[in-house]
Amino acid sequence: MILQQTATTTAMADASRDLASAIARHVPHDGERSPFPFVHLSRTSRPTRPMLILYEPAFVVLAQGKKLVTLGEDELSYDRSSYFLSSVALPITGRVVKASAATPYLGVRLALPPSLVGSVLASKLLREERTKPTKGLDVHPLDLPLLDAVLRLVRLVDTPEHAPMLAPLVLQEIVYRLVVDGHAPRLQHIATVGGRTHGVTTAIAWIRTNFDQAMRIEHLAKIVGMSPSGLHLHFRAVTGMSPLQYQKTLRLNEARRLMLSERIDSATAGYRVGYNDPSQFTREYRRQFGAPPLRDVSRLRA
Repeated sequence: MILQQTATTTAMADASRDLASAIARHVPHDGERSPFPFVHLSRTSRPTRPMLILYEPAFVVLAQGKKLVTLGEDELSYDRSSYFLSSVALPITGRVVKASAATPYLGVRLALPPSLVGSVLASKLLREERTKPTKGLDVHPLDLPLLDAVLRLVRLVDTPEHAPMLAPLVLQEIVYRLVVDGHAPRLQHIATVGGRTHGVTTAIAWIRTNFDQAMRIEHLAKIVGMSPSGLHLHFRAVTGMSPLQYQKTLRLNEARRLMLSERIDSATAGYRVGYNDPSQFTREYRRQFGAPPLRDVSRLRA
């Protein structure tokens, strides 16, 4: 048993080194590269500031470095011994906490196509209504078969003539292994049509499209075919926040982006994302980002 554990540990370390080498070769400088539509390779040589980002459904494996993510009151960290999985669009604060020029942060992020996830779940004959609402993100220990599949996927970048045929097969294997790891209820957020989970994902999509509009829970519940209390309960179970908190987070993140990219003033940015009261916007912005709009944006630009 001890020999087997030692052999597995050694194999995991070797696979992580091979994955790090492959990512570093394809991303020689800090930044991100997407060799395939659903594969994103990233590199950074220094720790980063906390940044609020809207995480789409994704599976993330690190070959080097460490990352910290926060959703509401939940704080999760992961490195090369674990993986990150998100199954709904969540406003997450993330930052790289371990990286250097000698050993940069190197990661692989895989988008999870709903059609592929749905086909894998269907083959396992899973039924959404038998599962409880599950939070839309998790950090889980990484095992050798899953790491090996990710390594094989990244290595396909070296043989682009084979990638169109083989890459979808390896991605299907990865999704299957996530199901085996116990993530079927979480993956159902991506693929299921009908039932409570679908109601929550439909609500998320509606809020993302209409985040700058006034929202009443009763109206949103009617749109998705749920009771107001049921929507509130299951929305919080999946996202870690209420629908109104989710909307507010999207509004503030978009206002921050507008001020940074379009260089507009805070009052205009607040109005464009749905705030009619500038003082309320400044108050909630400071609570979200730790500084009033002008000071926060000036710091980010510097």
